[in-house]
Amino acid sequence: MELSRLTIHELQEMIKKGETTSSDIVESVFKRIDAVEDKVRSYITLLRDSALEEAQQADREIKKGNIKTLSGIPIAVKDIMCTRGVRTTCGSRILHNYVPPYDSTVVMKLREAGAIFVGKANMDEFAMGSSTETSYFEITKNPWDLERIPGGSSGGSAAAVAADECIASLGSDTGGSIRQPAALCGVVGLKPTYGRVSRFGLIAFASSLDQIGPFTKDVEDCAILMNLIAGHDPMDSTSVPTSVPDYREYLSRGIAGWTVGIPKEYFIEGIDPEVSGAIEKAIKEIEGLGAKCIEVSLPHTDYCVAAYYIVAPAEASSNLARYDGVRYGLRSESGEGEDLLEMYKRTRSEGFGAEVKRRIMIGTYALSSGYYDAYYKKASQVRTLIKRDFEESFKKCDVILTPTTPTPAFKIGEKTDDPLQMYLSDIFTLSANLAGIPGISVPCGYTKAGLPIGLQLLAGHFEEGKLIQIASAYEKHSKTEKRRPEI
Repeated sequence: MELSRLTIHELQEMIKKGETTSSDIVESVFKRIDAVEDKVRSYITLLRDSALEEAQQADREIKKGNIKTLSGIPIAVKDIMCTRGVRTTCGSRILHNYVPPYDSTVVMKLREAGAIFVGKANMDEFAMGSSTETSYFEITKNPWDLERIPGGSSGGSAAAVAADECIASLGSDTGGSIRQPAALCGVVGLKPTYGRVSRFGLIAFASSLDQIGPFTKDVEDCAILMNLIAGHDPMDSTSVPTSVPDYREYLSRGIAGWTVGIPKEYFIEGIDPEVSGAIEKAIKEIEGLGAKCIEVSLPHTDYCVAAYYIVAPAEASSNLARYDGVRYGLRSESGEGEDLLEMYKRTRSEGFGAEVKRRIMIGTYALSSGYYDAYYKKASQVRTLIKRDFEESFKKCDVILTPTTPTPAFKIGEKTDDPLQMYLSDIFTLSANLAGIPGISVPCGYTKAGLPIGLQLLAGHFEEGKLIQIASAYEKHSKTEKRRPEI
């Protein structure tokens, strides 16, 4: 058995028993990277030398009996989280040479827990995309079919876990960017409640929507990482000072007596028949675990895409105004000698890709004088209605169950010429970000072509424990065959 194929908790037990070493695990992961990375393209930056050095240091500490939660565990981080001394590009040319002087809070927490960082994962530029095709550096491929997308914007993080190029990873989710690629790559992905995990050091896309979360090979590993990254951070003003439970305690609990809501608005025309078939099978299996499934309504679902694509671009246009070629990042050489405004224009024109420019222009228009009330204010009001829909539904049920995506992974290039079709890829995930609630995607089957299908579960604010409880119960008792991609 290759060590790179194992989970965090399996490797933890082996380390404690002296059956393997941190160096062996890291070497196994890099052996796998050497074998498949040229096909998958999960990473923008690899950290081989520092990872091997850290592994040797971890082994010395383990011999002394100093074993931490993630001692010797290789982790990948989406290239939107600051890493001290390691370039952080956001998948963009404008930050292609930016090296942060500090760690983001989540990176610092994992580092303190003994994690070994093997690389910075590829992503859609500034997290704007659903397929990892907008990255300045390369297109990440889906490990299950190298002609298909892995999802986005955290496609590199999801693909790296699915391809065993790391043991687990971190991504960020602004409109589905953890759950959607998790579904398309056949791994577990959790978006926590807004404010549950610190965003300090996460380079902002849309500040009221962004949230960091884990990609893992199973639900237990998800609980392990959530125990480490969740919690209040005084460095983040949006971080909520509320207690964090031990998420591993939820892993052994059943769901008998639970009520699971099935929103009628999520089972619509356009869903791939194989996706809907897998979800219907999952509903029956969850009922077999003692839960009662009832129909609920989220009446403002039809407005989610429109509201999101006003709120998110508006916040992006504000956040990305800082990239002007003055303090850090790219400065256009062709703009030298011109006036300041010309330098700004040339730098931003050369530094940003087409999708980022599109969203900046949409957002700037929505915030402009005379249009703010008609667009941004109206979208914010609709957002409140969407949040209330969930609050009303959670009075009737413990969790809500939906497909994660309407289709399996599509072919690379299939939707790049049609931004609206690309945006609709996130139709089932956007609402959780607008409402600020947590969501998890777990594998629930495969298409006839062997592509993974994801099941999405949503819960009320700060109820990640419920999601881990039902996801773990489903994972343990599901009759879904456990497969691995053949690359």
